[in-house]
Amino acid sequence: MATLLYKMSSLLTNIHECAGISKDSGKTYLISGNYKYYHYLCDGFDDRGWGCGYRTLQTICSWMSDNQDYDVKVPSIREIQEILVQLEDKPAAFVGSRQWIGSFEVCLVIDKLYDVPCKIIHVNHGDDLKTVVDALVSHFEKFGSPLMMGGDVDASSKGIVGIHVGKSGASLLVVDPHYVGKQQSSEFLFNKGWVKWQRLSDFLSSSFYNICLPQVKAKCKSS
Repeated sequence: MATLLYKMSSLLTNIHECAGISKDSGKTYLISGNYKYYHYLCDGFDDRGWGCGYRTLQTICSWMSDNQDYDVKVPSIREIQEILVQLEDKPAAFVGSRQWIGSFEVCLVIDKLYDVPCKIIHVNHGDDLKTVVDALVSHFEKFGSPLMMGGDVDASSKGIVGIHVGKSGASLLVVDPHYVGKQQSSEFLFNKGWVKWQRLSDFLSSSFYNICLPQVKAKCKSS
């Protein structure tokens, strides 16, 4: 099979914008600033089946690079693994492996690269996600940075770039890193469900969830 190669400059930006606001009446809170959409195979490296946490971390790192005064490039998957080994969170054999990472590892890497602390919210069951709505609304109002969400039964890590609170409940704006293929348009990704509004009631009740919230605001870069 031919190797799929993509230029990093071709990564789509702010793919959530095509989703608009939830059709449910209420109020929507979104991230501030810009990010690039990282997903399976986007740089030619085949991470299908295990790399969703790394790709979501790369999406958050792209937001850091674009919205902060950091002269730090978005790390590759191998570089992320090397950082976690340097921090003694993982053994040396972790580098080059296909082991996944979750919200805790994402927090460690963000703190190491950008000196930005992260808050982790642990939710025991999907049914309890409604208890953290106020905390997520507060995050988007105060910081506006993208979030990382992962679980156990629902092991698919994903980016969260907004929340809508309406009369029928709350929904999260999900940026899904599991897409494989050449990026075509934000509208294509939205129509295929790779970026979507997902009701809290649609998350798995049998899974716990960890949410990583970078505690930093978007700001203009120095000229």
